[in-house]
Amino acid sequence: MGLIDVLIIALYLFLTIFIGIWVSRKASKGLDSYFLGGKSIKWYYLGLSNGSGMFDVSGTAWMVGILFLYGVKSYMFMWMWPIWNQIFVMMFLAVWIRRSGVMTGSEWILTRFGDDKAGRASHLIVAIFAVIASIGFIAYFFEGVGKFMTVILPWDLSLYIGEFNLLNSEQSYALLIIFFTTIYTIKGGMFSVVTTEVLQYGIMVLAGVLVAGYTFVSFTDAQVNSLIPEAWKSVSISNELQGFWEGKKEPFNALIDSQGYKMFGAFIGMTLFKGFFASIAGPTPSYDMQRILSTRTVKEAAYMSGFTNLVLFVPRYLLIAAVVLLGLVYVAPEMTAAGNITGDDLEVILPKVINNHVPVGVKGLLLAGLLAAFMSTFSAFVNAGPAYIVNDIYKKYFKPKATDRHYIKASHITSMLVVLLGVIMGFFADSINSITLWITSALYGGYVAANFLKWVWWRFNGWGYFWGMLSGLLIATTQFFMDQNKANFVPDSFLYEIAHVPAIYLFPAIFLFSLLGSFLGTYFTAPTSMDTLKSFYKNVRPWGLWKPVLKELQAENAKIKGNKDFGIDMLNCLVGIIWQSTMILMPIFFVVRDYPKMGASFLVFLLSSLILKFTWLDKIRKYKN
Repeated sequence: MGLIDVLIIALYLFLTIFIGIWVSRKASKGLDSYFLGGKSIKWYYLGLSNGSGMFDVSGTAWMVGILFLYGVKSYMFMWMWPIWNQIFVMMFLAVWIRRSGVMTGSEWILTRFGDDKAGRASHLIVAIFAVIASIGFIAYFFEGVGKFMTVILPWDLSLYIGEFNLLNSEQSYALLIIFFTTIYTIKGGMFSVVTTEVLQYGIMVLAGVLVAGYTFVSFTDAQVNSLIPEAWKSVSISNELQGFWEGKKEPFNALIDSQGYKMFGAFIGMTLFKGFFASIAGPTPSYDMQRILSTRTVKEAAYMSGFTNLVLFVPRYLLIAAVVLLGLVYVAPEMTAAGNITGDDLEVILPKVINNHVPVGVKGLLLAGLLAAFMSTFSAFVNAGPAYIVNDIYKKYFKPKATDRHYIKASHITSMLVVLLGVIMGFFADSINSITLWITSALYGGYVAANFLKWVWWRFNGWGYFWGMLSGLLIATTQFFMDQNKANFVPDSFLYEIAHVPAIYLFPAIFLFSLLGSFLGTYFTAPTSMDTLKSFYKNVRPWGLWKPVLKELQAENAKIKGNKDFGIDMLNCLVGIIWQSTMILMPIFFVVRDYPKMGASFLVFLLSSLILKFTWLDKIRKYKN
């Protein structure tokens, strides 16, 4: 690495930590300031921060790998997360969530189920889910940033005690970066997170533009078109993935067959099924929920969520597509020459390209940008997880009366504990892909059923929510341990077969198991208090099966009307998904010089934007706050 690259990275790290600590004085005013920034941060800063928080190293490395191997249709793989969640939040969920005025997602649950035993059970289980999700994501970041830094940096940081290898180089690098990020996150809370993420977003955008520009300087359109097969640029869906690589790159076809996505039609059907229910269930109780609750008004919550979509995808995929193009030119021949290509090889394409195939200066900025991506997402989860432990467990059940100073110190301690547990989980994870599939399919599968029902069905109660979430968490955790130990099961046994099923295909089973827990928990217990339901419906005003509650309210006030926006909200979500997809496809087609498809994507983007202006934006502008 050149001296200028080292100086850029050092300057970035210094600025990030300095700014994070400098603004920390604002976080000392209380828990509301620490976890929500006092609800004083402008919506466009929160939108930039939210977009930055989703721009992570592990996810970027994974997206580079799948775009490299599968081509443009790999954007559909993103539906596993599901990225549609951002569209559903933008269209109606941000408004519903922000109307509560609470501090965390689990505190919000009490407004739905009340503060009796059932309500507290639901409140406790969602707080536990939030902490487990934060730990899982920290493990995911730990795995990704370690691989990334080891390939990039030349120093071996392995730690030995005698002949015993205590830490390998990947783990040492990951621990160092996590240590620096944890310092400013714990010190400054939401103010530090948002301020540093806005800086980090700017660096990531600049890095993406420079790397994409470098590919245009380095390769002609003719060279790029001769390198990339037409099938790579196709967005069509077929029942089965057919290998399209030829010549020296033909070994990549065997890798496609082994990745678990061969039955492409079934896979896409599963992601569509999962994507809809996971999106309508709303954001998980993590940093995305915290950004919504941090906005100043209901109107700004909707603006912030829409702005997040607008600022995230184009710069991110500009960077990803440029790295993939460099990988196809330089790294692909190395991989095929070495033979025995595995999924792990896809996860190191990103660092290999940066290490060997970008110029001095751009490399330093790109490294700073990807470090920024890691640090911003990591800090968002470190801020979100402890909010649930301190506000929803410690303060509510153990120490209800204490000073703000005491609660902030408790937040510092719990932040360190959450990071420690995430790191420990990261030590035992096989790969980025294994954690990605567990989070997106198993863990989220256990979350979806109960959180879908809480919006749309008045009879669904706190015990139904508790048992639905608990059954989902149990089966998701079981799946994770089975996946991590699948090599230990007897071949051809039932457990062996189940452990080798890709997590995405287990989603319906996890969803149905959680749904069963939700229904049994609801029907064997009393309904939520009508006073609680009336207060919730009057405040949030969701659509769905709320007729008995609406009748009670109309008996008191005939002017109260039900929410009849289901049709327009679903139409907006459909248009929004198309709008979001164009922001992924445009930069990819631009970088690979397929200008007709880029132009078509841009026209669809403009048309969908125009539709949303009339069907969504004009409606949001009419809100009074």
